[in-house]
Amino acid sequence: MRVATGLSVLVLGAGGIGHAVVSNLEGGIGRVDPFKDMKNRPQSGHGTNLLLVGTDGRDTITKEEKRKYKLGGAPCHCTDTIMLVHLSADKQRASVVSLPRDSYAEIPPHTDRTTGEKHSSHPVKLNAAYAEGGPTLTVRTVEHMTGVKIDHYLEVDFTSFMKTVDAVGGVQICTARPMKDSYTGLDLPAGTHRLDGGQALQYVRSRHVDVGSDLGRMQRQQKFMAALIKQATDNGVLLNPVKFQQVSASVLGSVRADEGFGTEEMLALGKAMKDFSPASSEFASVPVGNPSFPVKGIGSTVQWDEAKSKKLFQALREDRPLAPAKPKPAGGAPQRPAPERGGVWPRGDTGVGENGHPAA
Repeated sequence: MRVATGLSVLVLGAGGIGHAVVSNLEGGIGRVDPFKDMKNRPQSGHGTNLLLVGTDGRDTITKEEKRKYKLGGAPCHCTDTIMLVHLSADKQRASVVSLPRDSYAEIPPHTDRTTGEKHSSHPVKLNAAYAEGGPTLTVRTVEHMTGVKIDHYLEVDFTSFMKTVDAVGGVQICTARPMKDSYTGLDLPAGTHRLDGGQALQYVRSRHVDVGSDLGRMQRQQKFMAALIKQATDNGVLLNPVKFQQVSASVLGSVRADEGFGTEEMLALGKAMKDFSPASSEFASVPVGNPSFPVKGIGSTVQWDEAKSKKLFQALREDRPLAPAKPKPAGGAPQRPAPERGGVWPRGDTGVGENGHPAA
């Protein structure tokens, strides 16, 4: 969730400020070429697709913060979160699809970026693609799995996530029951809390407070993302050109993107996501067939539901909403799909509740 939260906040702020201010911010973004020497790519569909990647980078986090938030040890230099964002051709809707980090994947043939060793196609967990081949292999693997052509690549690390949450004054979440995870240091009683950057990082990283482990964590991350964007758009700091430049210049120092992602793309994404209306934004996760698919030499992986996931990615390619609202029943509100495995979070829902429960 580092990338989705960190950069989305900046994009949303940009959408409220304008072209001139955002143009001055491009110089703070680190650039990477994730499409180098790529061949046999999927055909372009309608709209724009962005691959949002959150890595476990922590080089600029202080020793005290690493100790306090249990970020010790060397990072694996892999992706902690992967999300596919589709921006509709009319720039009025953004669809966000989470790809489980432990998804069963088959990496295309490639050369190891560290050792130079050539590898044939082989099975891995999806997050290992970054460790073996960086952004390029990550993009190639996702395109191979989804059939969706990636137009832009955005990457954020732990540092950017923490800075973003602190910049907006923290984010309020609600837990239906106590949440405690000794691995991350998360310790929250039941109730409503305002989390700072470090606490928010513990909240979105924890994998031992949900019955569904990674799947439960993805739902929690998506809800947190919605609340963070709502907080940012409600916060006058990010809508003030001078203050916005100060905040974003700091946060953008931890962001990397392809050369083609510039002012126009930032403003378009901000326009689609800033209001979080039922017509503008929706969240989903890939439908899962087997959450504990064993693979020799790798361990337990998340196996996608082949038929349902194909329909999901076909909707992205065809620029269709992932979950149109069902007809309104007599005397009640419109029915929307529940956020179970692969379900879609109701568009416009920005309250954060533990494990998918409504926010307090």
